[in-house]
Amino acid sequence: MYPAELVKPMRDDLASAGFEELYTADAVTDAINKEGTTLVVVNSVCGCAAANARPAAKMSLQNSKRPDHAVTVFAGVDKEAVDAARNLMIPFPPSSPSMALFKNGELVHMIERHHIEGRPAEMIAQNLAQAYDEFC
Repeated sequence: MYPAELVKPMRDDLASAGFEELYTADAVTDAINKEGTTLVVVNSVCGCAAANARPAAKMSLQNSKRPDHAVTVFAGVDKEAVDAARNLMIPFPPSSPSMALFKNGELVHMIERHHIEGRPAEMIAQNLAQAYDEFC
């Protein structure tokens, strides 16, 4: 588990963009099961989260269609919340960072770590925007 002071700036990066931070399994379940669409970002301390995932998640919300809700859990910190989110992302294996779009509680789009590593944030944001155009 990472110290709170280490991850605070990484948490704040998404929270300042309007992402709701989730800390418990119940909060994750409630958020994902809300009516409408929910983007879930599994945040991470890794470099690809800083350079690619977080910027892409924030950029994607500039799309004309966007999810009704945007939430985040932090891998290596919020174990209960991350485990709950990952259980709802099955059959995809756990990875962080990662992003998932849910519609009325159903997983409809997934971006795994291997889709994030080595890809520019703009490309990842475009992938999310296309999912928003289809499902939101």
